[in-house]
Amino acid sequence: MIDVAEVSCRIHGTEILAPATLRIPDGQITALIGPNGAGKSTLLRLIGRIAPLQSGRVSIDGLDLAGTASDRLARQMAFLGQSTALASRLRVGELVAFGRWPHCHGRPGPDDRAAVAAALAEFGLVGLAGRFMDELSGGQAQRAHLAMAAAQDTPWLLLDEPMNNLDLAHARTLMEALARRRAQGGSALVVLHDLNFAAGWADRVVAMKAGRIHAEGTPDEVLTSDILSDLYDTPIEVGRHRGRPLVLHHM
Repeated sequence: MIDVAEVSCRIHGTEILAPATLRIPDGQITALIGPNGAGKSTLLRLIGRIAPLQSGRVSIDGLDLAGTASDRLARQMAFLGQSTALASRLRVGELVAFGRWPHCHGRPGPDDRAAVAAALAEFGLVGLAGRFMDELSGGQAQRAHLAMAAAQDTPWLLLDEPMNNLDLAHARTLMEALARRRAQGGSALVVLHDLNFAAGWADRVVAMKAGRIHAEGTPDEVLTSDILSDLYDTPIEVGRHRGRPLVLHHM
């Protein structure tokens, strides 16, 4: 479980995230949704210790973020942010292998090589493993970074808008990969803008607006016309498909 207690964030005196208290269960896919500037990425970065905590406390599976060594946290959670620019020229296989660093510290063994091979296969990158990252399309590069996070093989995946640049097939591949990890006891906290992917795959949804938790619960509890219309300040209809909410925001 990720336990967030009274965590807040201010930048140049402006409140970006109001004091938030939240429990994110393990063994589930939790989707963070909300309009631009809602505080989703800020909250995710604070949970992932990418940004320093200004107040409050975060623990992950009983490990307090403030007092846990980075190499220990790197074996507990993998974080993939929106910015994935590379400063040097790398091949796809080399990038994915970086995900094994917390386990092998640059001395990969058979388990590490197997994890990299599995991640390349999972995201359809076997044929691209020898290509340089700067030779890829945006979607291919995004899949490579997702494979790197998957290869890290941690109980938790923290993903910030991971569907950036992904086509429909590869977006579905990502959610299927998260579902397979869930079936094996893994957990994911994912910032999503496509509400129907949240509706179709998430176990829990946390909606944020103006730096505050606006609603949380199951997809059926959160993805309603009233809540979503208020969340996004625009009329949104919600239907049903195969027992799940179907968000009709484009009509």
